[in-house]
Amino acid sequence: MAQHTPIGLDNATTPVRALTHSGNFHVDETLGYVVLHYALAPEGDLRGRVLGTAEPDRLVFERSRDKARIGAADLVFDVGGIYDPPAGRYDHHMRDKPLREDGTPYSAAGLLWADYGRAAIRNILSATMAAEGAPLDEARLNAIWQGVDKGLVLPIDLDDNGVAKMGRLSLAEIVSACGPTWDATELFGAEEATRRETEGFANAAAAVAAHLVNAVERVRASQKAVTRVLAAYAQAEDKRILLMETGMPTEKVIFEHDLPVVYVVSPAPSGQWNIKAVPPARGEFGQRISLPDAWAGLDGQALAEASGIADAVFAHPARFICGAASREGALAMARRALEIDAANKQAASPVA
Repeated sequence: MAQHTPIGLDNATTPVRALTHSGNFHVDETLGYVVLHYALAPEGDLRGRVLGTAEPDRLVFERSRDKARIGAADLVFDVGGIYDPPAGRYDHHMRDKPLREDGTPYSAAGLLWADYGRAAIRNILSATMAAEGAPLDEARLNAIWQGVDKGLVLPIDLDDNGVAKMGRLSLAEIVSACGPTWDATELFGAEEATRRETEGFANAAAAVAAHLVNAVERVRASQKAVTRVLAAYAQAEDKRILLMETGMPTEKVIFEHDLPVVYVVSPAPSGQWNIKAVPPARGEFGQRISLPDAWAGLDGQALAEASGIADAVFAHPARFICGAASREGALAMARRALEIDAANKQAASPVA
């Protein structure tokens, strides 16, 4: 985006008056408001600010189509017919739309995310970074921003501009479902319909805020997992067995880095250790090497006898996961499974 300091980020105390349109609301301006909340006044009352019940903070927010109100606002998004970030104008409904580098048209959410997303991420992750004891440097901040942009903001840009629907039960549909019914004015009168619309936007903002915070945290954790998984793989004696000392997502890293891992051994919340077979392709059913057929569906003493592992706990009938009471037992089960697979393949190969 343009090289400028977005309004409100140059001074942490200056009041900022933000405005979007009234009437039917959608996910793009709802997310836009949420991004501004976390970037400029994260300690404020997200819902109360919309409803007019919150204690005043530096972010003043309103929804209106009144030209005088639009002109008086510091930040205007998804309305007004102007895209001029240094002037605080973030509309995208013009013939000459603002576009991403690949030609995808921006929505109001995408425009505000480009300018305020990094500040929002810093505030969202402030407690997490303190718990980690590590600063959020620019490289990591940008990586998280890009991850959320790709996974959440871009689909909203595409949906709002009619390029690609987000689909059933998407965030876009959840936001739309917060609005009043088409006949609210007819049934209850204009004043009540407006009240329901305002309350609906407040509810939608709360839902979107929860989704954004979770998306930011998940992207952060996913990127952290990449480092942990690759380090564990580097230390593995048998590269087919990945030992993780803490449970975390591994499949994405295995496939993105083309690792020849067959089984992932990791602790389970119950205290036991699980052995999970890696699928042949990401997101697919099946396994690169299924756990032994003789173990399928067994547990306790029966499994211990069949596997030869004294503390074996269970083996799923579908042969994609099994477990043992100890780390050493789980590793032994993984090694035994590979030995059995090798013996079966040798027995099945034609004799020369």
